[in-house]
Amino acid sequence: MTIGILKVVLFIPESNSLKEKRMVLHSLKARLRNNFNVAVSQIDDEDKWQKTTLAVAGVEKDRNKMNSVLSNIVNFIEEFNQVSLIDQEMELL
Repeated sequence: MTIGILKVVLFIPESNSLKEKRMVLHSLKARLRNNFNVAVSQIDDEDKWQKTTLAVAGVEKDRNKMNSVLSNIVNFIEEFNQVSLIDQEMELL
């Protein structure tokens, strides 16, 4: 069993308020949960309008499969047109 943890720092260019930021994050987090069966949580930058840090965690039987899932999540976030990926950090346990 492998546990995968992905930390991503995102920029939300169209956000002009915390309410707009929450709407974008709600959509992104729901899509990640539904498409990849992972847990997603905001872990930093709660008080900033255009920046956030998310943690994504998942469990797979195979280490290669978990690596593939996390890589696909990064690709999905890069293609999500409402955010820009600033930084990422991946860890497999």
